[in-house]
Amino acid sequence: MQHGKYRFIVGFLVVPLALYAVFVMWPFIQAIYYSFTDWTGLSSDFKMVGFDNYTRMLKDDIFWKSLQHSVLLVLLLPLVTLGLALFFAFMLNVGGRRRKNAAVSGVRGSAFYKIAYFFPQVLSIVIVALLFQFAFNPRSGMLNSGLKGIGLDSIQPDWLGDPSLALICVMMVLVWSTVGFFVVLFSAGMASIPKDFYEAALLDGASRVTTFFKITLPLLWDTVQSGWVYMGILALGVEAFTAVQVMTVGPGGPDYSTSVLPLYVYQTAFRDGQAGYATTIGVGLLIITLAFAAIVMRLGRRERLEF
Repeated sequence: MQHGKYRFIVGFLVVPLALYAVFVMWPFIQAIYYSFTDWTGLSSDFKMVGFDNYTRMLKDDIFWKSLQHSVLLVLLLPLVTLGLALFFAFMLNVGGRRRKNAAVSGVRGSAFYKIAYFFPQVLSIVIVALLFQFAFNPRSGMLNSGLKGIGLDSIQPDWLGDPSLALICVMMVLVWSTVGFFVVLFSAGMASIPKDFYEAALLDGASRVTTFFKITLPLLWDTVQSGWVYMGILALGVEAFTAVQVMTVGPGGPDYSTSVLPLYVYQTAFRDGQAGYATTIGVGLLIITLAFAAIVMRLGRRERLEF
């Protein structure tokens, strides 16, 4: 019986594992291999250059600028996005005033707010970036037109043209486009928490802030931790790349003030024709992503609470 059981398990696992190895692991292995070559990405001829690409990367000022911006995004973007999402979800589920026959309830119109918050998820990040690019236009954009309309003509920032503001604008767009997903996710988690917990805490005189930190956050911790890893990967991946590629001048400008690692990989490979060096930067990005996920999972480890 035991022998037949293992054959049955292996029979189900062999195809998924083979597909995973071919379509997931093999590209990573190829990328690591090409990072030791001078491959242009266009020619089939290339030669091994050893660690020259890695040495070049460590001396590359643009790489370090891009790394700095990516690290800044991976630290701030999850913090701001998940913080706002937790606040909004808490208000929509248990932050309202007490009503008849309901000691705990959300604010009025919470169903509509959930739809409104989730709406950006319906739009592609490319569309969102384009819309905000028009909004940030210093001459005809919505923001500067609004400032002019209220008499603040002297305050007309060149939002995406100012090196000190451009990356902040990109971060604002990424927060706006992703916070709604986590509002709905956290709302679903809060809806599963028994109302008795909140009612007992309120009867004991606990405030809303106390119930959030003592009840809501501990019981949602696994979801928050997963969201933190997910947001970090977005900040190091396609979401940040798309926003910077569409919105900024250059893209990545001005003066590389918004350049991030995924964009630098793309530009090095397809604009400069240096695919070997681009895969080297990609390997560095892979190491950073894995390190970030491991650190978050390790620091966020705590005893699981069940209810």
